[in-house]
Formats: sequence, structure tokens, C-alpha cells
Amino acid sequence: MQERVRNAEAATDLKVIGTRPIRPDGVDKVTGRARFGADYNLPGQLIGKVLRSPYPHARIKRIDTSKAAALPGVKAIVTRDDFPDQPSEFVPAGEMLINYRDLVRNIMAREKVLYEGHAVAAVAATSASIAKQALKLIEVEYEVLPHVLDVDEAMRPDAPLLHENMITAGVDPAPNTPSNIAKRVEFKLGDVEKGFAEADVIIEREFKTKPVHQGYIEPHACLANVSEDGQAELWVTTQGHWIVRAHCARLLGWDASKLRVIASEIGGGFGGKTVVYLEPVALALSAKAKRPVKMVMTRDEVFRATGPTSGATVRVKIGAKNDGCITAGEAELWYQAGAFQGSPVGPGAMCAFAPYDLENVKTVGYDVVTNRPKVAAYRAPGAPISEYAVESVVDELAKAIGMDPIDFRLKNAAKEGTKAAYGPKFGPIGLIETLEAAKAHPHWSAPLGPNQGRGVASGFWFNVGGETTVQLQLNEDGTFNLVAGTPDIGGLRASLCMMAAEELGIDPSRIRPLIGDTASLGFNFLTGGSRSTFAGGMAVVEAARKVIAQARERAAKLWELPLEEVIFEDGLVKPTGEHAGKNLVLSFADLGRLAGKTGGPIVGNASLTAHGAAPTFGTHIADVEVDPETGKISVIRYTVIQDAGRAIHPSYVEGQFQGGAAQGIGWALNEEYIYGEDGRLQNPSFLDYRMPVASDLPMIDTVIVEVPNPRHPYGVRGVGETPIVPPLAAIANAVEDATGLRFTELPMSPPRVLAAIEAARARGDKRLKLKF
Repeated sequence: MQERVRNAEAATDLKVIGTRPIRPDGVDKVTGRARFGADYNLPGQLIGKVLRSPYPHARIKRIDTSKAAALPGVKAIVTRDDFPDQPSEFVPAGEMLINYRDLVRNIMAREKVLYEGHAVAAVAATSASIAKQALKLIEVEYEVLPHVLDVDEAMRPDAPLLHENMITAGVDPAPNTPSNIAKRVEFKLGDVEKGFAEADVIIEREFKTKPVHQGYIEPHACLANVSEDGQAELWVTTQGHWIVRAHCARLLGWDASKLRVIASEIGGGFGGKTVVYLEPVALALSAKAKRPVKMVMTRDEVFRATGPTSGATVRVKIGAKNDGCITAGEAELWYQAGAFQGSPVGPGAMCAFAPYDLENVKTVGYDVVTNRPKVAAYRAPGAPISEYAVESVVDELAKAIGMDPIDFRLKNAAKEGTKAAYGPKFGPIGLIETLEAAKAHPHWSAPLGPNQGRGVASGFWFNVGGETTVQLQLNEDGTFNLVAGTPDIGGLRASLCMMAAEELGIDPSRIRPLIGDTASLGFNFLTGGSRSTFAGGMAVVEAARKVIAQARERAAKLWELPLEEVIFEDGLVKPTGEHAGKNLVLSFADLGRLAGKTGGPIVGNASLTAHGAAPTFGTHIADVEVDPETGKISVIRYTVIQDAGRAIHPSYVEGQFQGGAAQGIGWALNEEYIYGEDGRLQNPSFLDYRMPVASDLPMIDTVIVEVPNPRHPYGVRGVGETPIVPPLAAIANAVEDATGLRFTELPMSPPRVLAAIEAARARGDKRLKLKF
């Protein structure tokens, strides 16, 4: 069941926006014609393979590649010596930051290997079998060092030290000794001690989550071609090819203008393809070999050597009065960054209490390095972890004071004018509308059966804007080409066409969208932060309006009329005033045909840095059934309710809602990286890493709430990330409702749940609700 709920301001007579046209990329994808990262090939190409560390922590004492270089068919080898060292400098990469000193060490280990799977050397050869044989001939002498995998253990004074020069930032005065704590962040509003003193009920809990994979089906892949004069081309599956160009040029010491990057279709990313792994290595190999080099990760490599999201420990304390008013909220977050600093603990701290209008709140976060792959973004990075903990305690508080959990949230809900602990004051937002829609939904009042429970949770993501360039070209037959620069990972092409069509007064099928390469458009920031439809839409509207302005100017020139006497209406240029109705009308087909005689091609260009991204709130309802004999949790009903601002293409919006919920269900119930005592990953495949499949999920209902963003021409809010935020807590709250037991560690996998049930039975725990 899919629904839409609009407030009065969202009522509209738009003709294209809000409809469901056929997706422009659909035919190519269902017929297999679409080309993904591994589908590109060039004559004479070599195959690149990477030698990876078998140890989670070791000093590299020696690398000898001479035997591998002598193997027939080997054309190039690169190691740490082929990448110039970089200074410590942070740059944006989506919602997260990267440090170039760390990045050059992540793509190729330098002084030490810091996780199992860390790249040590790479080979390009005439075949994959020769490349693999060459890797076995490379001799690496390691000094194996103690390792640390758990975030709590990494913070101990006696923990193995990953970086001898890491001094915790954000602490005053600065520590005198290095540690594995890279940074401390804090957001504060009011006086939490005063707030807790006013509370009638205080609940404090500690939660733990494990690192989880983004779950993209397509592995990392690229094809590099560097010519003798230094000009280079790179075909790659990525969420941001301008960012790939910037990183690769910097790491290799090249001019950005010499590197052209072409984005392929992308088989999923969810934040995991906002960084580089193979790309600078393939370019370095191609530059040495003077031949194209293709590199594709295996699934094993994806798991061992690329970034999941953080695992974390979170402590939450919330106080409330008996009337349901929250008086104070406090959270401490310890996030695993992996081998290098840069976990999403900052966004996690920002989002933790954002759904609530609190006078007293304090959130402190710590970025902690461990001997695991450096984390990457994953859909609302950091927020699902912190809000899982907060929403679990909120649910427990509501029950403690005997209040309906939705009413409790409504009483404390953020609204227009609420000041967030991380700084801004919210404009028009739709959290209250989502809560009201949840309470009115049939799901909320439906009866439950034995061993079943229902949970609710809210979530938040702040969204971003960023640099965006588009070009809208009128063709001679009246059709348009729309060239955008942000890779389409969630319906961008359809949405941009629809906004352009709405402005131009034409059918969206008359517009062909393309994703341009780095040599065809100005700079574009990556697809991340739920920015692409918001920022791309602003640019497309500006470009379309420039096309309309040119159309009026051309018509005025042809008709020898003042510009102010020429109007644009319903896709046609017409005269006004005394000349109206004299059969003087021009369509885009007319204007395209006459363009050469009236001043040349009609092209609308727009380059901007989009501001005004509005946050998005959502509320989820989950029903579960718990099998007391096995501990298996089945999600039997699920409803996503979220403010979209305005849904440009409702089917895509619903798909984002459902996809985020599905990923959150996997995170809550089964997904985790499992390491052995030796620091090696034990489940590096989709067989052993348990992602949900269709049979694990119910049909996910959606309700689109529309509270327009006043700073966007069509009211758009990014919708792609908030849907993954509430599921962890919604399911945990449902499990508590079904069993009477509060689970504070994820995933709630059958062995963990069964152990908790058996322990509760053994001690005669009266909270246990299950029927055996």
C-alpha cells in the first residue's frame, strides 16, 4: 500500500512533477545493454591484480618484486614507492572527510599494513592467470605486530598503537602521548545536569553495533588508459567522477586537466563508492606499461579491503517528566574508523537527538582507529547507529511513564523553529506530520498474534547541496539533451527530466538525459548526502529558464517585437498585447529549426553551489514475530512514512523508502563482519555475510508526506538517506514488545536472541512474554 499526504502548501496543479513516467534507463538495464564498471574493454588491455596483506597489523621491512618483474607477460608493477607521500590535509568526500596522507597509505601500504587485505603491491600482466602468478612471486618481509579490532579495546592505554603520531584532536589541552583516538567532537545545548535534576524518570543504557557492508552488488572496477604524453582516461563505477579525478590527480602528482574520467552505470554504492581504491593504482600501472589496464575486485576483496560503515559503542541517557516532557538528553559515541581516522561520528552526533525539541542536550563523539579497513560512507553515515540507541531509550521511557510511544514523540517532536544541538534552527519540517500519519495508519492499530510485537521509531538526516553543473541543449527537431554530472544511483535522470519538462511545458520523453564526463562539464560534487535531485533540480530549473529566455529573445527578433511583448506559455512562445492571437506562435521544434538564423544554438548552462538543503524526517512502524525455539525474528509488516518535500517521481521516492528499510532490516537482524582471533575476516562473501533477500522481507508499505522545502523551486528534500535511520530501533522496539527483553547489541541474530531467551527462562525473568 502506497499513500501520499500533502499539507496545504504542497497542493499543486503541476503537470509533470508528481507523475510516474517510464524511467529513461530502464530498457538498457533490463535488456543487459547498460554498461557497468567491468563491462569496459580496450584493445591490448592488461589485467591488474593486487597483492594484499595476510596480517591485520605488521611493519613492512622489505618488498622484492624482481622475480615477478621477470615473469613473461608482466608489464608493470607498482608499490608504495610509486605514489608520492602526501601532507595531512582533510578534504570533503560526501558527508565525510578524507585525509590525503591517509588515503595514499590506504591505496598502497607504506610503513605498515594496518588490516588484513591492505594493498601492498599491484601487477599488470597480459592475462589474469599471469598476474596472479606474479603476485605469488613478490616477496614481502613483515614484522608482525599485535592488532586490535574492537573499539573499546582500542581506547585502552595498553592497546596496540596503529599510528605513532596520532594525537587526539578536539581535546584542550592536547594530550602529550599518542593514542588510537583520533578526534573528539561535541555538540551541546542548554544545561544537561539541570535537565536531569528536573526529570522524574531517567533511563541510561549502553548499546553496541557491528560494522556492516553497504551491500552493493557490483564490485569496484575501472579501466585506465594513459598515453605516452601523459593524457589519461579512466572508466569507473563511482558516485562521483570529479572526486575520482581530484583524488587520482593528487595522489599521482598529475594535472587534473590531463585526466578524463567517465562514470559507468553503477550497480549500487550507498556511499561505498565515494572514495578510491583501484583507480590510482590502475592509472599508475597504465602509465608504466603504456597500455590500458583493467582492474576488477573480487567479492572477497570488496569485503576485506574496502570500507564498511563503523561498528560502535553508544551510551545514551535521557530524562523525562511524568507528563512526557523530555528534560535532558546525553549521548557518548565511540565509532570505529578502521585503519585511518575519519569515522562518521560527527554526523552521528549531529543526528542523535535531532528529531526532538530539547532545551538541554549534549552529545560527545570519539573517532577511534582499529585494525580493520578504513570505513566509508553508508547511507546517512553515522545516523542509524546513534539514533538506534536514542530511539530505543525513547521507547523505554514512554513505556516507563505509561505513554503511547507515538504520543511521547509528538509531545517532544522537533518543529519549525526548533534549534538543533548541532547549530541550525529548523525551517518548515515534517516530523509531526509523519508521526500523525503513523498514528492514523491502519498498521498502528492492527491486531497482533502470539509472539508478535510492534515498534516505532523516528529518524533524521540533514542533507547537503554542493557544486553542480548541467547543460540543456535544444536540438533542431525540438527535443532536448540534458547533460548532468552527478551519477544516477537513485532516479536522478528521470527526476531532472521531469523538472526540466515542467519548466519547458513539454513531455519528459522529449528530453534525453546523459551523465557527462569530467571533460564535458564544469565541476560536479559527488552523488551523496541526498543532494543530487535537490541540487541538480536547482541547476536544471535555472538552465531551463535560460532556454526559455533565449526562446523569447529569438521570437522577439523574428517578430520585431519588444521582448516584454513576448511570453512563454505551455511550451510555446507567443506574442502578447495587441499582437496576441495573430497566429504568431513558435514551438521548440520551430525554434530549433530556426536557431541558426536567429543567433545560433540554444543552450542553457547552469553552474552553481546549491544552498538551502532542508532536513528530512521519517517515522517507521515494524511488526515482528519471534520464534522462541530458534530465536529467529521475522519482520511480518513494515510501514515507512517520510517527508519528501515534494515527490518528483513518486515511484522512485517509494523505492528509496523501501530500499532503506530493507537495508536497515538486514543491519538490525543479521548483518555483521565476523573476525577471528587472528584478525582475519571469516565471512567475506554474500553466502556467509547474511544480507536479507526477498523471502526475508514483507511488502513494505510507504506513505509520502509532502511539506515543501521553501528554498527549492519545487520544494524538494533529499529522500535517499533518512529511510535507513529508523529501522534498527523500530525493529528493536518491536522485538522488546514481542519478548519483553531489550536487546542492546546488534545484530539481533537467531543465536544471540535464543541465548537471551534461554537465559531469561533460566532466571525466571517475569518480563519474558513469549509463549512456548
